[in-house]
Amino acid sequence: MSKPPGPQEGDAAPDHPRYAGTLIGHDAPEAALLEAYNTKRLHHAWLFCGPRGIGKATLAYRFARFLLVHGGEQGGKQKSAAAQGGTEGLFAPTPPSPPGAPTAHASKHNSLSVPDDDPIGRRVKAGGHGDLLTIERRRDERSGKLKSEIVVDDVRAISHFMALTTSEGGWRVAIIDSADDMNTASANAVLKILEEPPNNSLLILISHNPGRLLPTIRSRCRKVGLSPLKEDQVRDLLCARRPDVTPEGADALAHLAEGSIGRALDLFDEGGLDLFDEVATLMSSLAASAGRGRIDGKAVQRLGDQVSRAGNVDAFRTVSEMIQWWLSRIVLCAGGKPPEAGNLERNETILRISCAAPLDRWLEVWEKINRLIARTDGAHLDRKQVLIDIFLLVEGVVLAA
Repeated sequence: MSKPPGPQEGDAAPDHPRYAGTLIGHDAPEAALLEAYNTKRLHHAWLFCGPRGIGKATLAYRFARFLLVHGGEQGGKQKSAAAQGGTEGLFAPTPPSPPGAPTAHASKHNSLSVPDDDPIGRRVKAGGHGDLLTIERRRDERSGKLKSEIVVDDVRAISHFMALTTSEGGWRVAIIDSADDMNTASANAVLKILEEPPNNSLLILISHNPGRLLPTIRSRCRKVGLSPLKEDQVRDLLCARRPDVTPEGADALAHLAEGSIGRALDLFDEGGLDLFDEVATLMSSLAASAGRGRIDGKAVQRLGDQVSRAGNVDAFRTVSEMIQWWLSRIVLCAGGKPPEAGNLERNETILRISCAAPLDRWLEVWEKINRLIARTDGAHLDRKQVLIDIFLLVEGVVLAA
């Protein structure tokens, strides 16, 4: 069993989605889950899909908390869709209730919200509820670093967990966050669970890229798609989680995060605003260099030194994603799409760089840079040299204009 770390003392707003009391921007997915619960047609497995950091895990824990608080009111006798005869059981007519049983109306809910002071909900937040199992990548005992994948032994714990009698007469819920991290053996172990799901058990798989999962896993889950948040929603959540962010910084980070509150929080914690300013300055110098000079080599060297320091892998990832952010907009602009509304100086930089070469040339550079970034960690490339090579590639296009 894998449990996320508990809140630190004095931490009023832990970032782990287990602690989130509210869910913003995902009314339709929540409504679908409520409809399935209220009509007693809960599928045995759910696949929550969407970009990273938009609230999929928050919804998963919110749903689990709701089920563990209210699940007992259905008498603990609800069968999974598979037990009712396969996936089609999800849409089967609800059987008549025995005499004296509560009506469907009596147990109908219009929200997955659970009061903050509910004792069961508090145990879920604390990671201490016996009917909830979380599977995540574990830390290596020797290095202390997160393992690169979810291994089969982790997934096998789900079978044992779901075979146990529920401790409080309701549901047993297992969450895999994320299913994308499973290796082949652990994915096959999940498939076996999906083929023979026990009654009163529910499995939630969280996926940032469901196309990477086995088709047989996807076909046995009910899919719930979540969309990126709106920019103002990201900004409001960021301000609530990081009260010391400035209004200007919140606006910039919300724009960079592209609908992901998780990414906005990471950017803030990693000094993303300062890094973005440095990348933006280098891009501005590129825009001004066509025909009259080169990029500021000393600035590139300084940025390279910063991202190549030992233990500073996050800085390299942040800077590389920012470079990809710039290049994606340069490519779009070269293809005829005008820059997005926003910072005028930034848009002018994007426009001037994009005009330096035709679309096919920018696509070629875009692909080279993406491959280089993808190989950096796996091939143990020098991060400073990779960063220098990236700016040299872009500079070569601009100076050739």
